[in-house]
Amino acid sequence: MPPAFRRYVAADGFSQFGTQVTRVALPLVALLVLDAGPWELGLLGAAEMIGFLLFGLPAGVWVDRLRRKPILVTADVLRAVSLASVPIAALFDALTLAQLYAVAVLVSIGTAFFDVAHLSFLPSIVTDEQLPKSMGTLESVRSLSVLFGPGLGGWLVQALTAPVAIVADAVSYLISATLLATVKAEETPSGGRVSLTEGLRYVFGHRILRLIGLVGAMNMFVFGIWAIVQPLYLVKELGVSAAAYGLMISGAGVGGLLGALVAPRVIARFGHGPTMYGTAVLMLPLFVLVAFTGPGWRLAVYPIGMALISLAGVMLNVAQGSYRQVICPEALRGRMNASLRFLTWGSLPLGGVVGGLLGEAVTVHQLLWIACLGYAASFLPYVLVPAVRQLKITDDGGRVDADAKQDSRA
Repeated sequence: MPPAFRRYVAADGFSQFGTQVTRVALPLVALLVLDAGPWELGLLGAAEMIGFLLFGLPAGVWVDRLRRKPILVTADVLRAVSLASVPIAALFDALTLAQLYAVAVLVSIGTAFFDVAHLSFLPSIVTDEQLPKSMGTLESVRSLSVLFGPGLGGWLVQALTAPVAIVADAVSYLISATLLATVKAEETPSGGRVSLTEGLRYVFGHRILRLIGLVGAMNMFVFGIWAIVQPLYLVKELGVSAAAYGLMISGAGVGGLLGALVAPRVIARFGHGPTMYGTAVLMLPLFVLVAFTGPGWRLAVYPIGMALISLAGVMLNVAQGSYRQVICPEALRGRMNASLRFLTWGSLPLGGVVGGLLGEAVTVHQLLWIACLGYAASFLPYVLVPAVRQLKITDDGGRVDADAKQDSRA
């Protein structure tokens, strides 16, 4: 891999690691420091992803019109400054839920621009043939961050308090911005006017991309509920300590790391579509398994189940992520990624609101069952649509089969 990719991966590593620390620390700030309930946690979860709903599509336009590297650096700096305000306010005993919501919104806006630019920047530093392996490397980095980040986050919360733990994420974004600023890549932004809706038309006109958007929207809606029930059930209901909570979440990183390592080989052997189909089938019963998490020995069900889900989920992400990067023209790549982010991550705030309302009406364990069954249902389209199993990428320039080509012109 070229040196630019190594710097790109290093930046991603710092960013992902810090994000996992905040994934533990931010809801625990609300839960333990500000005594938030299910509704408040639901609003916080919604605020953390509202940026994709508000700015997901405009981000794609910016990414296709401008150079992507400056967008990445600016987004990292915005997130670092926003997060740094939390420990500063806590130091002066001035931290409120309103500030947490505001910080979450600003970070989500930065993340909306960063994620679209990050995905679209990758093909500028690697070839189409290197994309599956590159995506696998990025998923390995993410899985390592999931493996070690939440555990560190939980320990920092327990040892230094939750607001102070967020400093780690602020620093990680600054390091990421510094590394990304040194990446050398040949970018070809359009520089002219581009249509805001062209990416949506491309996605909705393509059978497989349309399906990816549907599954992603369902998946992230349920994640909005999951983000509420996870700390409530494990920390409040079962009495797990902050450090143990972080370690339990880290279980997903073990499976994710293995999935990232084997995904390129599985895709090369079976193809993108069969990999998406097979991993979706594997995840259906695993989510039901996680719902049986409980006190005593049943606590072990959670990290084991999440590790297995992450193993399959990361392989699925590598397959669909590298597929859509290869088939999309470069001039549309930013808006295609932004449209999918808008459709998928944009549904998460709604899931957070619904989860908060459900959390006030049902028991926490019932909410866990709702989240697990909802997750299983969200992957069913990959299993039920025959086109997924038949999906192949041909050797003629990395384009898809004739049926998919016809769909993309619809």
